[in-house]
Amino acid sequence: MNIEGNKTVVAKSQKEMFEFLTDLKNFEQLMPESIQKFEVDGDSFIFGLKGMPEIRLVLKNSTEYSNIKLGAASSKLDFDLDANIYEIDDSSCEVQLDFNGKFNKMMAMMVKKPLTSFIDTLTNNIKEL
Repeated sequence: MNIEGNKTVVAKSQKEMFEFLTDLKNFEQLMPESIQKFEVDGDSFIFGLKGMPEIRLVLKNSTEYSNIKLGAASSKLDFDLDANIYEIDDSSCEVQLDFNGKFNKMMAMMVKKPLTSFIDTLTNNIKEL
């Protein structure tokens, strides 16, 4: 299952945006208002949203200034969240979030709408930076 987030323009350089997103504690600013838990532990963070199980995301890898890949720490939920950062000029960039999950069809049907909403919220909050 793939959810491609909307592209959004941010008034930060590609390098600034990359550094913001690789500092995992900054993800707390991007979370929905319904966040109930957020803790950073080394190269991972755990978050909990109201009515959903807690999820731990691990910084899997990154390509300097252009891509950051986070992945689920649990094998029960096998997915990646990619942040792709495209340079526009010295003071702005474009960010797109891509969710790629390996779910069975039933699970995909259940989680598609809330995950799309989650990606949209993250994208909208990035836009406000």
